[in-house]
Amino acid sequence: MTFGFAPSSAAATSTSAASANAVARVLEPAEWAAAGIPLLRNPREVVSGLHARHRPKPSTAIVAVLDVDERLCASASFTRRPAPADGWMFRNALLDQLRRVIPHDLRRRTPVRTAVLLYCRDGDARWTEEDGAWMWGLRDACTLHGLRCGAYITLTRDGWQVLGEGRGGRRPNSTSAPEPFATSETPPPPPRTGGATSEVLSRVAAR
Repeated sequence: MTFGFAPSSAAATSTSAASANAVARVLEPAEWAAAGIPLLRNPREVVSGLHARHRPKPSTAIVAVLDVDERLCASASFTRRPAPADGWMFRNALLDQLRRVIPHDLRRRTPVRTAVLLYCRDGDARWTEEDGAWMWGLRDACTLHGLRCGAYITLTRDGWQVLGEGRGGRRPNSTSAPEPFATSETPPPPPRTGGATSEVLSRVAAR
């Protein structure tokens, strides 16, 4: 913050460079579509299940890990901080949540599990630069945790949409009541026992 004087040229250059780096940490829709993101077999089941578990409000991000049969292994939700959209910061936040709820798969030659991200936000379903930053963050977090990068889904007042695929629906949306697990057809994962890590997995971290 400045008080009555202009920033130095060095400070201005530094700020300009930081802004350029932040812009670079954004994926455009065409880049995302060309990245070979695996398609969800039944995205509505995934969205309804995560919506029922975490009951997101605007600015809530939900990262979930699915097995090869698209069953939920673990999920975590957290609130996005009020700061400029930055893929690097989003990557760190997602990676922190993944490390809390599920072990990494870095020892595998080929990733088996897939991470998907559902972000509840204000506005309409059209792509925004904030979405691009989340896409960048999800892709990078998956690489660092040994996971396949899966779908990025937005949840707005208009409904849900899998960006880059053109698939979506009106319910659930950011204002709708959660559906029971019985109707979402995505049962909660079985409880696990045997240690602190298992306890975190069984209760599905919500942050």
